[in-house]
Amino acid sequence: MRSSRLGLPPESCRPTSHLRQALALLLKLHRFPFDSSAASQLLSSSSTATLLSCFPLPATFHWNTLIHALSASKSPVRAISLYRSMLALGTKPNNHTFPCVLKACSSPRLGAMLHAHIVHVGLESDHYIQSALIHMYSAKDLIAARRVFDGCSESQPVCWNAMIDGYAKSGELALAHSIFARMECRDVISWNTLINGYALLGRLDEAKQLFAEMPQRNVVSWNCLLAAHAKCGDVAGARKTFHEMPRRDVISWNAMLSCCAQNGHSEEALAFFDTMQRADIKPTDATLVSLLSACAHLGALDRGERIHAFIANNGIKLDPILATALVDMYAKCGRIDAATNIFHATEEKDVLAWNAIIGGMAIHGLAEDALCLFREMESSSARPDDITFVSVLSACSHAGLVEEGRRLLACMKSTHGVDPKVEHYGCIVDLLARAGFLEEAMELTRAMPMQPNAPAWGALLGGCRIHCNSEMAKEAGKQLLELQPKHSGRYILLSNIYATSNRWEEARMVRSSMVDRGVVKNPGMSEIELKGVTNKFMAGDRSHPQTEDIYRKLSEIWERLRSETGYAPDTKQVLVDIEEEDKEQLLCIHSEKLAIAFGLLHTSPGGTIRVLKNLRVCADCHTVSKLVSKLYCREIVMRDRNRFHLFKDGTCSCRDYW
Repeated sequence: MRSSRLGLPPESCRPTSHLRQALALLLKLHRFPFDSSAASQLLSSSSTATLLSCFPLPATFHWNTLIHALSASKSPVRAISLYRSMLALGTKPNNHTFPCVLKACSSPRLGAMLHAHIVHVGLESDHYIQSALIHMYSAKDLIAARRVFDGCSESQPVCWNAMIDGYAKSGELALAHSIFARMECRDVISWNTLINGYALLGRLDEAKQLFAEMPQRNVVSWNCLLAAHAKCGDVAGARKTFHEMPRRDVISWNAMLSCCAQNGHSEEALAFFDTMQRADIKPTDATLVSLLSACAHLGALDRGERIHAFIANNGIKLDPILATALVDMYAKCGRIDAATNIFHATEEKDVLAWNAIIGGMAIHGLAEDALCLFREMESSSARPDDITFVSVLSACSHAGLVEEGRRLLACMKSTHGVDPKVEHYGCIVDLLARAGFLEEAMELTRAMPMQPNAPAWGALLGGCRIHCNSEMAKEAGKQLLELQPKHSGRYILLSNIYATSNRWEEARMVRSSMVDRGVVKNPGMSEIELKGVTNKFMAGDRSHPQTEDIYRKLSEIWERLRSETGYAPDTKQVLVDIEEEDKEQLLCIHSEKLAIAFGLLHTSPGGTIRVLKNLRVCADCHTVSKLVSKLYCREIVMRDRNRFHLFKDGTCSCRDYW
């Protein structure tokens, strides 16, 4: 909360004496800011002792005011400490004290002690305290919560709603529904609570049925239905619900943005934000996290930087969640330097923050940096989890650090208490296969303590491509096509492995099988962002408004490559049985090359070209990108399906190992 909300200029509250006077006035006038954000900021600017010193003999009201604010802050445990101080100084709690203290309680033992004290002071029949007890117990002990509920009056819906909420959040929807069905005095909260329970478990049909039966609805009701659609990934249903809402609040907008961002509709998420701004809806941290996620998915650096500027210009504090979203966005948009700076500037680093930066280092091929950060994390308060190990093992795979990867897998359980999952074994299979240990990779795939999944077999097949082992590829491909019969990339990769080995008949059989099963190949596409606009290219594309300029630049690149570097197209990458000249022509018009030509038209020497590719970059485009970076004095940052490549001065950050 800025002090201007109190009617005081910011600088007027800096001296302690002025702060105490302002707080005393607010408390005396019963105007202390109870919303959690404002209260926590005010409390963080002073100590509890400072606040209480405003009153020689603080009354129960003053204690309750501060306990309430602390229970809603980011450090609710302080409310418990304040409650103990209150008792130590002889102030008696009342029926307004306990709901706040119970809200801050996370320990079952402490909860039981508070319950005993409530009985001791004779307030166990207060229905708001009973409701708070039910909420408190529901998080850890549904049986204890039910015992409290069974002693409640049937005429108090607040307690019934608390029990429905407790069962619903614990996944006990049948019990939640049975309580709901018995209620004589249902209110809109009762309906909303049960609908939200179905939404949390993604049970959309039941949520929709309840919503249709509601005698009256409010914006929360609509938000619960919207959340149910979002949980099921039903973007179309969420969109329809959103547009039908008679009134929307910021939670409605956030739910819609999150639904789009989490289900691959990132462009739509950004468009919703533009509409949200035109509607003069002030974004919250949740809004910004969803937007940054959308930018990360799209590789939309310009828009991500604008959101970062919005955060800075509006004085929004970077809490761990928002800071992690920024780290993730910058890492996935090719600015690992910015991601690193934000990470190191973040004071509270939870496991999500560490995972974001380690994962970012991994996809940029910075294995040593990822391992260094992992070692720092081990000595911090954050404990590595299964996602941490996926990231650090992936980093080893991108750099060929076989021994380090083996060591990490071996110490996961013994040192860190993390059970290896199929994803971790898959990372090791990928590491071994890339490094040429194909037999060991195959043995590990067969010996996994669980059924190997498609990514594990895919990693083995990828290794077979790199090392031209068509025999092993045949077995891996067979397993893979059984698991993913509709995945076009698996057919293409297996067919290409056969073609590389001149096993044209088997390559044709794989392609024929693909056609027979109605599987359509995903076309290669490259994107490049310019001034917030995404320009998309496919191989041989002539749909861009600047097509003529792009192809002229492409011809110029081709001539310079031949005359100044001695470059010769790697026609082995064209795995179709056609003339050599036709192969060269096909290579020339790959989508990456069109995007780079467009980038050269719009950047100057010393600038950076950023390309997003939906498939793995081919070897010839990789070579051309290295040469262009030197010939035209540009940095080219390319994100393909697997990782980032930074082309600079004729070299690539992957060191030609990808």
